[in-house]
Amino acid sequence: MIVCIAEKPSVARDIARIIGATTSHDGYMEGNGFQVTWTFGHLCTLKEPHDYTPMWKAWSLTSLPMIPERFGIKLIDDNGIKKQFSIIEGLMQKAERIVNCGDAGQEGELIQRWVMQKAGAKCPVSRLWISSMTDEAIREGFSNLKDQADYQSLYLAGLSRAIGDWLLGMNATRLYTLRYGQNRQVLSIGRVQTPTLALIVNRQKEIDTFKPEPYWVLATVYRDTTFTATSGKFTSKEEGEKAFATIEGKPFTVTKVEKKEGKEQPPQLYDLTSLQVDCNRKFGYSAEMTLNLIQALYEKKYTTYPRVDTQYLSDDIYPKCPQTMNGLYQTKFQGVAPYAELIKPIGGKALKKSKRVFDSSKVTDHHAIIPTGVIPQGLSDAEQKVFDLVARRFIGVFLPDCKFSTTTVLGEVRSDSGSVATESQQTVEFKVTGKEILDPGWRVVRDKTPEPAENAEATDNPEKKEADEERTLPTFVKGESGDHQPTLTEKWTTPPPYYTEATLLRAMETAGKFVEDETLRAAMKENGIGRPSSRAGIIETLFKRHYIRRERKRLVATPTGIELIDLIREDLLKSCELTGIWEKKLRDIEAKKYDPKQFIDELKQQVTDIVHDVMSDPTNRRITVMPQEEEKKKKGNKKG
Repeated sequence: MIVCIAEKPSVARDIARIIGATTSHDGYMEGNGFQVTWTFGHLCTLKEPHDYTPMWKAWSLTSLPMIPERFGIKLIDDNGIKKQFSIIEGLMQKAERIVNCGDAGQEGELIQRWVMQKAGAKCPVSRLWISSMTDEAIREGFSNLKDQADYQSLYLAGLSRAIGDWLLGMNATRLYTLRYGQNRQVLSIGRVQTPTLALIVNRQKEIDTFKPEPYWVLATVYRDTTFTATSGKFTSKEEGEKAFATIEGKPFTVTKVEKKEGKEQPPQLYDLTSLQVDCNRKFGYSAEMTLNLIQALYEKKYTTYPRVDTQYLSDDIYPKCPQTMNGLYQTKFQGVAPYAELIKPIGGKALKKSKRVFDSSKVTDHHAIIPTGVIPQGLSDAEQKVFDLVARRFIGVFLPDCKFSTTTVLGEVRSDSGSVATESQQTVEFKVTGKEILDPGWRVVRDKTPEPAENAEATDNPEKKEADEERTLPTFVKGESGDHQPTLTEKWTTPPPYYTEATLLRAMETAGKFVEDETLRAAMKENGIGRPSSRAGIIETLFKRHYIRRERKRLVATPTGIELIDLIREDLLKSCELTGIWEKKLRDIEAKKYDPKQFIDELKQQVTDIVHDVMSDPTNRRITVMPQEEEKKKKGNKKG
């Protein structure tokens, strides 16, 4: 028998139906020479400290650092898991071949490898590697099974990540809890979790210590159009008033009118992070909610594999795109076909093939998230919104560039309006820019649903910014002159905005550096912190630990979170840059460019150094904020 093992019962049922394993048994399906079984995500985990030696059961500073000679795995202590594993073990012991049908990614590889190791599987193993769950993709995958050895480096990267997280998390958490937690509060430290918390805390400190300062902006209204002085802001009111006095009552003259035509390319396809960013910005969905929704759409066969960090398609996907487009053309929600009119202009023609979309060199295991062409049925409102984003983004990359015209008008006011220039004459220059859309091109796919204004951060709303910029100016002629109404407006500098989940995900992707440019951001992903698929879980962990909380869309550090970051002096534990370097090494392990043993040996040494540094700390630092105690006090007050 050939035993196929999937990551979820629902996925196993789909696979079993396609390959003809239609007879149900307890814990597996059988038929046509196949037995199809499943895990429930992770069945195994790395052993806990006390599994290596009883000395590590009790939390003690003298037992640190805990570094096992050899890491081992064990079954998760759950009766349902133990029962299912027993079934899997029995099937694998008798199998002539195993087909690993786990999710086609690092985590999926690790989950199934550990189960096979624990079950003592000795037979050859093949790998099903597919990017969507459509019937066609499953059939194609089974006709083109890979050798599991091809994915050894993927497994080693996943294993190195798990061991690295164990080494740092287990040792640093016990170390900080015992040294600074007063034996009353667990201080959870993590390889990605702590630098992420540091990002939020550092931003909050910038906001808390920010001192607003006044500045004055000189502008003038000429022909119902507001021109702003090019000299910039005035830091004192006197300077501003002086400039105001020099132009008051003097005529405004247009000195230059410049028109430039430009093009704007469609946004690139979605990877997981950019989809989570848009869903948070547009709908207020958390990163975890978006991940769950797009995972559900994948399992229902409507979109491709979601846990990806590339925005490109491999060249072999191009011939399949017309079929996908046809599926979208026929898609209807509540009797309305939302994509038919968008697709009509490119229907019946060869789809354009851009290097910004199709580039096999930018695709490793999986391509960008796109629709599969299967017509969606029975979606929830939230699922439909996420599908709609993916569908519109896919259609958009095949539409023409948006054509626009940018008009820049310069003007000036002279303090002496005489025709002959004098030494005492002062000139104040003004400028206004307008943008006119000549041909919307791909922009027709943009959903015009307004973002919730009460939740949107001003700096995290690019569509509002674009709307402000896209204004058509009246026709101005160089040399024209006339009256104007100058204004001097007092404004105040503003602090940086709080992180939202959207902006935090972007910061994690670029190791805390603010990068707007799409191409540069893509280049920095290698040194981002965490994997795209794990970032949502990291953010949720910070909530569960009471280190951060939500205030509308803002992410706010709690007193405990702030104090924990203040306690940590070791840069290694809270630096995004250093964590990003680890992440790059893990990617290099996957690409066979870095030795997993060297990665683990380096981490062992780093953990040893951290333990030594903290144990040598002569200060009497302690954590004082206890969220659990605060809750007890609140409850006590209510009873009182």
